[in-house]
Amino acid sequence: MKEVTIDTEYIKLSQILKLAGIVQTGGQSKILISSGKIEVNGETVKERGKKIRKGDKIKIEGIDEFVVV
Repeated sequence: MKEVTIDTEYIKLSQILKLAGIVQTGGQSKILISSGKIEVNGETVKERGKKIRKGDKIKIEGIDEFVVV
């Protein structure tokens, strides 16, 4: 499983997708998140502003899976 490092207490889901290289723009992250293909710690998430913290596991259906450190 890939690791993505953050230096803050939390980061928004849309931002971590860009940081991880999954998407290149905010528009792409909006489409991906609204598709319902993203799980955070096993729960489907459709909120771009969802706070992602260290230790959270993110899975994108058919694309990638990573943990935030």
